Parts: sequence; C-alpha cells; structure tokens
Amino acid sequence: MSGLRRVSVTVTPAEAEPARAIMLELFPEGFEERDTPDGTELAAYTDDHGEERLWSAFGGTRSTDVEEGWEERWRAFHRPTRIGPLWVGPPWEQADRDAIAVVIDPGRAFGTGAHATTRLSLELLIDVPQGSLLDAGCGSGVLSIAAAKLGFGPVHAIDADPEAIEATARNAFANGVTVETRLADATRDPLPVTGATVVNISLEADQSIARRLQCEHLVTSGYLASELPEVGGWTHRDRREAEGWAADLYVRTE
Repeated sequence: MSGLRRVSVTVTPAEAEPARAIMLELFPEGFEERDTPDGTELAAYTDDHGEERLWSAFGGTRSTDVEEGWEERWRAFHRPTRIGPLWVGPPWEQADRDAIAVVIDPGRAFGTGAHATTRLSLELLIDVPQGSLLDAGCGSGVLSIAAAKLGFGPVHAIDADPEAIEATARNAFANGVTVETRLADATRDPLPVTGATVVNISLEADQSIARRLQCEHLVTSGYLASELPEVGGWTHRDRREAEGWAADLYVRTE
C-alpha cells in the first residue's frame, strides 16, 4: 500500500452537494466525508495521480501520508453490503450463507462497490429481464460480475481506464464468471447491441451514452437525487434514492 496518502478538500455547506458529485466522478470507489468547524471535509485515499485530479477539480488540497496501521483502516473503509439476494464485499469478509456472493478486491484504484450509486443500480438491475448486458464505465467490475451471477449473459464491460479493465478481468476470474472486457470510451466508441445497459458514471456521461445505446432497458446512476437524466427515446419506470444519490430505470420507448 506504499505511495498512498489521504488527500482532502473542505467546502462550505452550500458547495457540499456539487462537491460530492465531483468526488464520486473522481473516486467511484468511495470517499470519506465528515463535518468540521470549517465546513464539510471530503477525503480520498489515493496516489499522486489521484491527488493531481483532485487539485485540478478544486484548485487546492490537503495531503497527509497514511499513518502506521493504514492497512487495517483501509480494510475497515471497504465494508460489505447486501442488496436483495446479492452480497457484495471484499475477500477478507465472510459472505452471507444464503446470498449470491460478489467478492471484489478493492486494490489500490477501486472500491468493493458499497457506494450508494452501486447499491441503487443493483437494486434496479435485479428486476431487469435477464439477457445480454453492457456495463459502460465498469470500474472494478462489480456491476458486470453481479449481472453475470444474476444470470445475464453475455456481459460486456467497457471502460476508458486500462486499470479498470484489468481490475474487472481479475475480479471476474476470481468470481468464476465470464465478462467480456474491452478498453473503450462509451461516449464515442462503438457499443454492442444488448438487452440491457447499466451506466454508473455521472449525469453528463449517462446522458451522452444513453443517446448512443441499442438496448431495451437502461439503468443510470452516478448523480445526486436532485438530478434526473434527460434521455430522449426512453420511458422512465423506476427510481431509487439513498444518501443523497439516485439511480433510475428506463425502458425503450416504442
């Protein structure tokens, strides 16, 4: 875990909501949030690259080296979660005996999938008819792997980040499922025709990708509960909210 540090920014209460959206886009694996006398502190455990991205987004950061015993604190940061029949968590936790286990090693770049947007996306995905699926912006692969374990197939996972593709392939192998991974930008590169698509990135990215899809069902997330994607050609069917975040289910308009 060498090379990691805690990088944080402090924002006013009025700035907190848009700042959370930025943090989610920069660190989809999750981030810490706490109230301080100076405002709301948002922090991520990251490396030089992550610190540079945070600096570019906010124009200033505070950085501290991780203290002794970081490994245990890092593990405590990644907790398992239960979504219907699914249990999603890291390899050092024990899955529920009655659950479909999705075991995700957070590594250094991604989380286990316990963030609210991931949980909400899975809640909606559980009710989508099984068939082929595209996970656009797959990150650690938690949505792809969960979909495969729920019976979707073939499952296509794409991301513009090579580390995401590597993490998804590694986690899919560890879970004993087949996920077809490809390095691609879902906003501009060719996309497969599938029965369903899940996009958990950001409001802007979700809207851009939705216009390019050829599928019947669409799950979107990665934005605040106060926001709703504008996606022409789709009918809104369901919404889930938690911790200030939202996910939505759409079906193709006839």
